[in-house]
This record gives sequence, structure tokens and C-alpha cells, in this order.
Amino acid sequence: MSPIASSDLCELSVGEAHRLMRLGEISPVDLVTSSLERIEALEPSLHAWVEVLGDQAIDAARAAESALLRGDDLGPLHGIPVAVKDIVDVTGVPTRCGSKSREHAAPAAEDAAVVTALRSAGAIVLGKTVTQEFAAGVISPPARNPWDPTRIPGGSSGGSASAVAAKVCPIAVGTDTGGSIRIPASVCGVAGLKPTYGRVSKRGIYPLAWSLDTAGPIADTVEDAALMLNVIQGFDPLDPLSTNEPWHDVTEELGRDLKGLRIGVVRDHFLQRVQGDVASTFELILPTFAELGAELIDVNWPEAASARAAGLIINRIEAVAVHDDAMAANPVGYARELRLRNQANRLYPASGYLRAQQARVYIRETVARLFNDHRLDAIVVPTLPGTAAPADDTFVTYDDGSRESVGFAYTRLCTVFNLTGQPALSVNAGFDRNGLPIGITIAGRPFQEARICRIGQAFEQSVKQLERRPALLGD
Repeated sequence: MSPIASSDLCELSVGEAHRLMRLGEISPVDLVTSSLERIEALEPSLHAWVEVLGDQAIDAARAAESALLRGDDLGPLHGIPVAVKDIVDVTGVPTRCGSKSREHAAPAAEDAAVVTALRSAGAIVLGKTVTQEFAAGVISPPARNPWDPTRIPGGSSGGSASAVAAKVCPIAVGTDTGGSIRIPASVCGVAGLKPTYGRVSKRGIYPLAWSLDTAGPIADTVEDAALMLNVIQGFDPLDPLSTNEPWHDVTEELGRDLKGLRIGVVRDHFLQRVQGDVASTFELILPTFAELGAELIDVNWPEAASARAAGLIINRIEAVAVHDDAMAANPVGYARELRLRNQANRLYPASGYLRAQQARVYIRETVARLFNDHRLDAIVVPTLPGTAAPADDTFVTYDDGSRESVGFAYTRLCTVFNLTGQPALSVNAGFDRNGLPIGITIAGRPFQEARICRIGQAFEQSVKQLERRPALLGD
């Protein structure tokens, strides 16, 4: 028998659980039962879940266990519990998108493509997690942060990140339009991987802004994120925005040092107006990459500030198009913030949207030149300008006493990589003076997720931030 307490089995990484299941020391039923027990114990404080599919998950775990006993092993995710953000369709469950306007939505007729892929690989859906209304925000009420339940978990994939950080399950589905995988990953101290735009099918996912939307993993470790992306990536002929870039093994470079790699350090834009603990942590961790063998190159990317502005315009205008008819038919079904935001953005001129799209082409060219001119494998920047904000005061407060709404603060650095479409990985880099996680982002060339996961895993293992546990879990 495994020496791990049954109640703690849900804390296993994908790789650890995979090994123990193959040795016969634990079963998928053991894993799922542990996850469900932790959900029951933590939900009074966490509020991460919209709907828990306990009976379905146990049935699926029994089927997964029987398959393993027959010798039918579907791979590393076989028997692994996963959380799904509630803008992603799960068969038989309404996709309510965190909105009263969809409180009477019919159950989904079929799984989203990412859920189909996960189930085909043997993963077990635990349930649906809290999202900001229609994924349009960074707070994710009523979900809370396991490191401090008085604070927000970020968003819009806040429920998914909160569940992973609380070690309910090692992997979760998130979506990212302006940072909504990386923002909650950063403030919850986990790994969040936004793949290259089009790498993962969005079929069966409620849109926010179709030319920016990206689905991807939120995970306890970089390795787990890579294993999950291996499963959910791939061309989908039924998704017109899916890319037919060949499938590649995201785990192929894991476990290697960083010798021969060139990493650009970008400070302009990304270190302007950030909390002191974020800035100092960023500078303190940079030598780690050099110690692992990488060459660090200071580079400037002045167009990054414009990338954020263009991305915000595209995001807001495309969201208006998504919701215009539904909001006209049922305005009171939308929360006041989103309703006013969409009403205001309806007034924005079409010419401004077109200019933003023109800027997008130019900015993509500038970052491609940056990588080519300096022969970079990746760039590294802070993920966010601040840590998790209090749930009752959703502002980032800077060292000079100035304050910035989290909606603007948290997207200011992240949206850049939605506009460029390149892959970006947030990993935990340390903690602020209040014990709250601080994330850094490693962004790479398009379709080079394997390279940034190699860098992220090497860094993650070197700094050993995983040894700290959220306050909600105790010592």
C-alpha cells in the first residue's frame, strides 16, 4: 500500500499518480474519492465550484480502474481528475458562464472538443468551476484564493486555478483572452499555459473575443501542464480558427538544462508601475536562469505598451458583437458591470477597431524581429504588476500609495501575448511580504510550447516554490 494518506492522494502530480496507479498502489477511484472529499471540506471557504459531478466522476473512475486491470492504459492522464471552467461544455450540464442570463440554459448536448480529448485520454471530469461572467473579468466571484481566502483568485479562470492551488486536482481547463489563464495562475501560485493561438480547439467554448480566445491548462506543475496540452492540442476541422500546425510533443524537452538557450529580459512596459515586491522578486530570480545554463540578454520591446492597448480594443469590441443580441433581449440578466461595459463599447467607432487590427499585424512583426535579431528562445517578464487583491477592495495598491483597478492592472502585462498570439507560461517565482504568490511569464516563439515548458520546469524545480502550501491547507 502507498504510504500517502488517502485524504492526500489528490495532492499527487499527474506523473506521481500515473506511476502509483501502474504499480497498483492506488486506483482512479482512490484519487477521485480524495478529490471529492477535499472539495466538500474546502468549499465553505473556497467557493471554486459551480457544480460537482460526484456520482459521474466515481462511475468514470471505476471504468478507468477496470480498464487498467485489463491492461488498457490510455496514457498519463488515465484516471486523473480534472476541473472544467464553466464556459466549456460538458455533456448533460448547463454551461451557465457565471451569468444569470443563462441560469435556465439547457444541458450541453455534447462535450467541448477539449473535454472530449481529455476523456479520450482517460481523464475524469470532477465538475464545473467558477468563472467571471462570460469570462469578462479578473475577479471570479464568489471564488476565493487558497493562499488567503479573503482575497480573489484572479480570473476569469479563477475557480479552476483556485481548485488546482488547493490541490483538489492536478489539472484544470482554463481559457485566456486577455490573461485569464495566467492571471489566476499567478495569484494562486500555480502553472498556467496559454498555448499559441489556434493550437487548441475552441469548439464548445462560449466565446469572449474570437480572435483572441485561447483554451489551455492550469496545473500544479509545468510538467502537468505539458502533459495536459499534449492531449488537448491538435487541429479541429470543425473549428474554423483552429490551426493545422502539426502536433508536437510538448514534453519532449522536459528534464533538460538550459545550456545553449538565449532568454531575453524585457523591462520596458513590464516593470513600469509594479509593486516593489514584484520588481525585486523578478530581479532576484533572473540569475537562476543563468545558473541553469541559459544566456540572459537585456532587450527592449517598446511596442509592448501598444500591444496591450490594441488587444484591449479588439477584446472589448468583439465581446460587444458576441453579446449584443442576447443583452438586448435580456439586459437584466447581465451583471451591471458587464452590461455597462458592453453598452459603452458599442459606441466605439469601427475605424478604431480596424486600426487596432492593423496595429496587431505590426506588433506581431516587431516581436518576431525581436526574437530573430537576438536569436531568442524565449523572453521573461513579470506576469502581473501585483499580487492577489482583497475580495472587498479589488484594487492593486502600489508602493507610492497609488491604486489601480484589478481589471486594468492584471491585464496590462498579460494582454500583450494575446495580441501577438505567441505561447506564454506563468510559473510561481516567489512570494510577497504577505505570503502571496508572485508569477513570472516565459513567452516563446509561436508553436514552441515545448521550449518554454522546458525553461519553466527547470526554473520551477530549481527554486522549489512547490514546497510551500497554501494557508487554507494548513501545515
